[in-house]
Amino acid sequence: MGDDQSGDTLRARAGESRTKLWFLLEADRRLVVAGLVVVTFLALFVAGTYLPGAEETLRESDSVDTLFQGLLTATITGVTLVLTLNQLVLSQELGPLGDQRDRMRGALDFREDAAEILGAPVSPARPSEFLRSLVELAGQRARALGETVEDGDDGSDAVRDLTETLTENATQVADDLHGAQFGEFDVLSAALDFDYSWKLFTARRIRNRYDVSEETRDALDRLVDTLELFGPAREHFKTLYFQWELIALSGSILAVTVPALLVAACMIAFFDPTSYPGVLVPVVALATTVSVLPFLVLLVYVIRIATVAKHTLSIGPFILQEAEGIEEVSWADDESR
Repeated sequence: MGDDQSGDTLRARAGESRTKLWFLLEADRRLVVAGLVVVTFLALFVAGTYLPGAEETLRESDSVDTLFQGLLTATITGVTLVLTLNQLVLSQELGPLGDQRDRMRGALDFREDAAEILGAPVSPARPSEFLRSLVELAGQRARALGETVEDGDDGSDAVRDLTETLTENATQVADDLHGAQFGEFDVLSAALDFDYSWKLFTARRIRNRYDVSEETRDALDRLVDTLELFGPAREHFKTLYFQWELIALSGSILAVTVPALLVAACMIAFFDPTSYPGVLVPVVALATTVSVLPFLVLLVYVIRIATVAKHTLSIGPFILQEAEGIEEVSWADDESR
C-alpha cells in the first residue's frame, strides 16, 4: 500500500476495535437490547443483594414509590419523543404537489446520469444493485487507468497505488453488496467500507500534480465521474435508511411502552414492599428493568444512527479522520502548469 491510501474499511478509518464497531453497528439491535436487559437486571440484583442494608432500605422507605414515579414520568416523556420522531420522518414525505414533482424529477435525473455512466438503458432499481454497479464500474475504470501508465512515467507509482487499492476495495465491497436487502444494515455497512472520499481526493491530486499523458488524464476523469456519482448515491440511501430505522425505532418503543407503563403504575399503586420477604430485591430489579426497557431500545437504535452519522459527516473529497499521506496541496500552483 502506498502512502496515499487511507483505511478502506470503516473499521480501519475509525481506528476502533472490531468488537466495538460490531456492537455499535453490525449486531442485531434486538440481541443488543436483550443483552442490555440482562446486564441491567443483573446489575440491579447484585447491587440490591450485596450492598449493606439495601433490602431494609427498600422495605422501610418510600424509595420504591419514588423510583417508579420517576420512571413513569420519564416513560410518558419518552412516548412524546417517539411521536416527535414520527413527525420528523413524516415531514420529509409531506408537501405540496410541486415539491413532490421536484423530488421525482431529481430522482429521475440522477438515475439517468447513472445509466449514462453505467452504459445501460436504465440503472438498477434495488439500492444494493445500484451501488454495486457503481462500485464495479469504479473498479473497471481503475484497472483501465492502470493500463495507461508505464514504469518511469511521471506519477506512475501514485497511479498504481490508487488502482491496486481501489480495485481490491471495489471487489470486496461488490461481493458484500451482492444479495443485500435494504432495510437491514448490510447495504449501508458495505457502502461505508468503500472509501470513495479518499480515492476521489487522490485521483484529483494525481490529475493536478503530475504531468500525466492525455490518455491517463481521460482515464482519471472517467474514474472521478464514477466516484462523484457514488457519493450522493450513498448519502441518499443513508438518508432513506435513517428514515427506515427511525420508523422501526418508533414501532419498537411503542411496543414496549405499554408494559413499561403498566409495571411502573402497578409498582406505585399496588406494590407493598413488606409483602415480599426474601424476594424483594429480585422483584424490584425485574420491575425496574421492564420499566427502563423503552430507554434501552431508544439507546440501542440511536447509537447506531449516531455512529453512522459521525463517520459520514462529509460528502466528497474531504478527509475528516486522521490518516497518513495527507499533505497540503497548492491547487493554484498545480493548475497553473
